[in-house]
Amino acid sequence: MSTTPAVRLTGARKARARTTRNTAALGMSGRVALALVGLVGCLAVLAPLLAPHDPDAVDLAGAYQGSSGAHLLGTDASGRDLLSRLVHGSRTALIGPFLVVVISTLLGTVLALAAVWFGGWFDQMVVRVVDAVFAFPGLLLAILATALFGSGLNAAVAALSIAYVPYIARIVRSAALRERSLPYVAALQVQGVHGVRIAVRHILPNVGGLIVANATLAFGFALMDLAGLSFIGLGVQPPASDWGAMVGTGMAGVLQQHPQEALFAGALIVITVGAVNVLGDRLTERWEARS
Repeated sequence: MSTTPAVRLTGARKARARTTRNTAALGMSGRVALALVGLVGCLAVLAPLLAPHDPDAVDLAGAYQGSSGAHLLGTDASGRDLLSRLVHGSRTALIGPFLVVVISTLLGTVLALAAVWFGGWFDQMVVRVVDAVFAFPGLLLAILATALFGSGLNAAVAALSIAYVPYIARIVRSAALRERSLPYVAALQVQGVHGVRIAVRHILPNVGGLIVANATLAFGFALMDLAGLSFIGLGVQPPASDWGAMVGTGMAGVLQQHPQEALFAGALIVITVGAVNVLGDRLTERWEARS
């Protein structure tokens, strides 16, 4: 009875110590980037609680108001509160890239592991297909998809997910090939362990750090691509709150000496992408140092 709390306490201490070591290994720049990414994530999760106003509430009489007690960052051309729209815009800004990364990472990892394990003609076929898709610009593929299936987040996410698969697959295949050649794989085969089990239970965990690092970098690229599509009117559609769309609609205000909408939304995109890229670089460096 008395040992259970001690065991739980020891486990909690070990978890905290492991988390502290992993965070410290990122370096100062990595920790700052992680804090920024965490802050944006909190904004997205707590948006309904943090936003002071309804982001879609129109007040034409209050268009282009400056900073005030009622509207800390002012209002846009329709009198909507900019702070509320920026906070709610963090949701669409993060959900789209997250879906792109999850879908492309799952598909790319499965494809890479299958190519490495089966080898031969199957591996060569996968390499040729991956190279062909990789040569096609992802943003152009997304534009074509939205032109065919209509503008919106779904078509853009689907197209970018397909475009990002080769990026993930090439990196995972290269790392998995090195693992496939190690003696422990041959030893497991001699013991009669099934190939799928070896790939999933042994090879995949050993390259998991690299997959996470490159998925983080892909998240930053996807955020930029989706924001760019929203900016030109092919992604998230107004009046929905989205940083890329806000930069696009805010350009009219720039010409009228009211740049705050485009300026604030653009700054959030730059800061978030920069933080994600720095975090991805630190994770990649850490994996390379350990491998």
